[in-house]
Amino acid sequence: MTTTTSPVPEQVPESEGPADSAAAVRPARLIHTESTTEIPVHLLFRDDPGPAPAAVKLRPAVVARRPDGGPDGRAAGARARPAGPGVDPALVERPARVLPGIAGVLAGVGGAAGCAATAWWAGVLPPLAVEALGLSDRAEALGPAQWAAFAGAGALGLFGFGGLARGRTGRAWVLGLFGRYRGTVRRTGLLWVNPLLLRRRVDVRLRHWRGEPMPAADHSGVALRVVMLVVWRVRDTARATLGLEDHEGYLRACVEAALLRVPVAAPGAGRGAVQATQDALTRLVAADAGPVGVEVFAVRPLRVEYAPEVAAAMHRRRIAALDAQHRASVLSSVVDSVEDTVTRLTMRGLVNLDDYERKVLVKDLTVAFCAGRGENGA
Repeated sequence: MTTTTSPVPEQVPESEGPADSAAAVRPARLIHTESTTEIPVHLLFRDDPGPAPAAVKLRPAVVARRPDGGPDGRAAGARARPAGPGVDPALVERPARVLPGIAGVLAGVGGAAGCAATAWWAGVLPPLAVEALGLSDRAEALGPAQWAAFAGAGALGLFGFGGLARGRTGRAWVLGLFGRYRGTVRRTGLLWVNPLLLRRRVDVRLRHWRGEPMPAADHSGVALRVVMLVVWRVRDTARATLGLEDHEGYLRACVEAALLRVPVAAPGAGRGAVQATQDALTRLVAADAGPVGVEVFAVRPLRVEYAPEVAAAMHRRRIAALDAQHRASVLSSVVDSVEDTVTRLTMRGLVNLDDYERKVLVKDLTVAFCAGRGENGA
């Protein structure tokens, strides 16, 4: 017995032999790339449990892969691609190790006191300082011990006072040592940072950027000039500072690229079209700038105007459209007025008109109403 994927029979051409006439009908395959499997007949009609027959190795029925895609039938080009630029995944903002400012102050004061004590020990203090402190005058040469103590106290004072820094709200420092990222400082107040680390100040406040007129197009492909307002801030200082040469320039390029992909609402469009344009631009720019540590909140078109080369033609087209709309409204109003007048005269029995007289009356009323509206409009 043979199992196939479809019970639809297919006629097989007759053969001269008796064996071929016994199998006149044979099931056909609908999917020619699918494999079939042979199942022994005695396994289908077995009632009493008996000794298990020898295991039969069966090949799994697997649909062959399509040459233009994967096992799920999708094309190879339809695979998901990573969005945004390639950024080192290990480059992520992390807090740097800093100490409170009081530690640096104490270290600096201790170093300064150590230098003064070493100078008194070596007898190199000025006489006025010795008299002011009430110390005995000691005149000795600087030996190795004095030099070592003086160097240690001086290094301690330099490290203590040299590492003091003031953290401000909305500002951060990106620290690096020999070209390697060592963390970000977002704390405020007096801090002590290792003076050997290179500091890069980054503004992490909410910022807005208003650009110059950029080229764009509306739904009909008409050239426009758009002035954009972008509200953004730096979310990941490590990626925005170390992953890019200039994150502000990259944000400007993202806005220009989004304007080329999204049709902008033409001048005079409704609020719904303007909101749809703003949402589409914000979504695209946020998706492009997010992987590099820049968070975009809104991308709004402030001023939309036609390009200089098409401004005159679009102005004439706009005036013609408004004039046609005004004429259509005037004609509708005149027709309604004529219909209402004729209906009232007929319904009240003031006149009894046949078809010819009705046409003449309608014509005269239409001319009178149009002339009156023209004089009022002038």
